[in-house]
Amino acid sequence: MRDYVCHTVIDPNSSPLNQTSSGTSHPLSNVISYDKFSTSHRALLTAITNHDEPKYFSQAIKDDRWKDAMRKEISALEENQTWTYAILPAGKRVLGCKWVYKIKYNADGTVERFKARLVILGNTQVEGEDFTETFAPVAKMDTVRCLLSVAVSKGWELHQMDVQNAFLHGDLDEEIYMKPPPGFVAPRSHLVCKLKKSLYGLRQALRQWFFKLATALRQHGFRQTPLDHL
Repeated sequence: MRDYVCHTVIDPNSSPLNQTSSGTSHPLSNVISYDKFSTSHRALLTAITNHDEPKYFSQAIKDDRWKDAMRKEISALEENQTWTYAILPAGKRVLGCKWVYKIKYNADGTVERFKARLVILGNTQVEGEDFTETFAPVAKMDTVRCLLSVAVSKGWELHQMDVQNAFLHGDLDEEIYMKPPPGFVAPRSHLVCKLKKSLYGLRQALRQWFFKLATALRQHGFRQTPLDHL
């Protein structure tokens, strides 16, 4: 929506409806007003439209902030033991990967951090060779409502948890090989990355994360309701 954001920072004594854009007969600012937004929200909108997120590695590598973000992502992947370096076996394919860049903002519009995420090109995976099943069971809203109603009636505390890099915790059953990330080289030129953990972009990433989470919950005494399968 970058091309459709109108006046987000305006003079509080003037109305955005009276402002016009040069060279436009009927600018959107004549019919869209942001005067109901809070000052902090206007600052957020302005920050989002003023910063450019690179689409390609060749663009990001010129900025030290994105270079640092990529180094942190690689360090996290290595600490998680996401892959090991190996020689590509005969008859096996190697999948490509790419960087996806995103700027995270605070509520007041200031930049929280520059996030670089390594994504494997799962669109080139072959069913039966690189993956089998891709489903990921999720809880129905009826189940969530029942849980909330029981929690309210019992006076329980409810907490929401966000797992950082959730997909990276899923263990892989298939044998998958990936090219080294752009900008980073293997210890030896003939080596590729053999994935041990799931990676964003894999078709089975959701399934493997569900199995990992379900296994951990069962070990703590939880049981999965069979009603969600109906």
